[in-house]
Amino acid sequence: MVLGGSGGKMVPHGAARFVLALVLRMMISPARGQGNVKGSSGDGASNAQAWAHMPKVIENDVTQILDDLLAKYDNKLRPGIGRRATVVETDIYVNSIGPVSSINMEYTIDIFFSQTWYDSRLRFNGSMTMLRLNSNMVGKIWIPDTFFRNSKEADAHWITTPNQLLRIWNDGKVLYTLRLTIVAECQLQLHNFPMDEHACPLEFSSYGYPKEEITYHWSHNAVEVADQRSWKLYQFSFLGLRNYTEMLKTPSGEYVVMRLQFDLVRRMGYFTIQTYIPCILIVVLSWVSFWINRDATPARTSLGITTVLTMTTLSTIARKSLPKVSYVTAIDLFVSVCFFFVFAAMIEFAMLTFFVSKMKLKRGRRRRKRVQHPEVPPSLAVRPGSAVVPVGSMVRRGDPETGWDCLEGKDCISFFCCFEDCHAGSWRKGRVHIQVAKLDSYSRIFFPIAFGLFNLVYWIGYMYL
Repeated sequence: MVLGGSGGKMVPHGAARFVLALVLRMMISPARGQGNVKGSSGDGASNAQAWAHMPKVIENDVTQILDDLLAKYDNKLRPGIGRRATVVETDIYVNSIGPVSSINMEYTIDIFFSQTWYDSRLRFNGSMTMLRLNSNMVGKIWIPDTFFRNSKEADAHWITTPNQLLRIWNDGKVLYTLRLTIVAECQLQLHNFPMDEHACPLEFSSYGYPKEEITYHWSHNAVEVADQRSWKLYQFSFLGLRNYTEMLKTPSGEYVVMRLQFDLVRRMGYFTIQTYIPCILIVVLSWVSFWINRDATPARTSLGITTVLTMTTLSTIARKSLPKVSYVTAIDLFVSVCFFFVFAAMIEFAMLTFFVSKMKLKRGRRRRKRVQHPEVPPSLAVRPGSAVVPVGSMVRRGDPETGWDCLEGKDCISFFCCFEDCHAGSWRKGRVHIQVAKLDSYSRIFFPIAFGLFNLVYWIGYMYL
């Protein structure tokens, strides 16, 4: 194409370059556009997939649902007031039990306490079937006024936040759970202590609503128990539990009381080592005095006093594990009987010393009397109608040191005879012949047998009856 005069030769070359550049630009631009369109469509598909996996709240978000529920909600009124009683289902998860204090008659328990009821005012519509809420919502809705009747102390856990759980379903069902540590009263019957068994209760009910207003029920899995290896029962073993419902009549109305009982049995290991075995050994030690010569007064006296004082100390220590009850417990009976045996061993030595000394004194007096009056031949009538027996024909029995000279008829009616005829006489029927000098020999047999029979009756009676 020629646009004008001379120099027009250069025009066709410039136009050709321009047209070529334009064509190339048009060819490249569609390719870039197609690449961008393809990339945009890929990102859109990814976003669509991610959105599909996200929870959808079609009508309102959670905040709007809560605002709508609480807009006209009055937490001072219970559900169904004036129409029907509110039914509260309860269940307990026992986290731990212990320790149990026999002195204060109480025990400590750590539980997760759950209550479930229906509140029609909390129904909502939406894609969510349940709202999972924390403790901030608890004070804004109605909660049952449940309290534990036999609790001395109760603490809710607040670290790191209040240990409370709240769930609200779209049909108005409400679940409220909290963790509690309770020091509860347990009236221990200690007659069989330390072989005693107890049923420690945990009672709860409504504080202000009678059965016409609130009714409690146990849920299907009412009570569950954690691993017992972490429990701090120490002296007790856990046997099992029972749960049931009671009715309590008061001047303010009739209330539904939920009762949970924990069956515990005391372990005897501690008391066997600390009380029973030492008491038995002290009693056996007191019998050693029966083998010590009766003339060794300091040795036998020291042993008797030591054993008596030791038993007194053991009795005091055993009482420290008990409250100040007015009745006799099993361990009190055992310690008291052991103390009696120890004390009796000491009294036996005192009696032996007294009678032997008295006999020696009488023998000396009679010898002096015979020396002062040798001209009077002593005689003795053994029994009415009998012949006079000269002194020279008297038969003396027993130890020469403690022999009894029968110079008067009254000696034959005592338990200590010196004549063979006294043994065979009719007056001896129904009497027991005892020699004071052999009192230690009798004690060596009597004391062990009596103590063994006591232990047999004691352990069978308390362990199996």
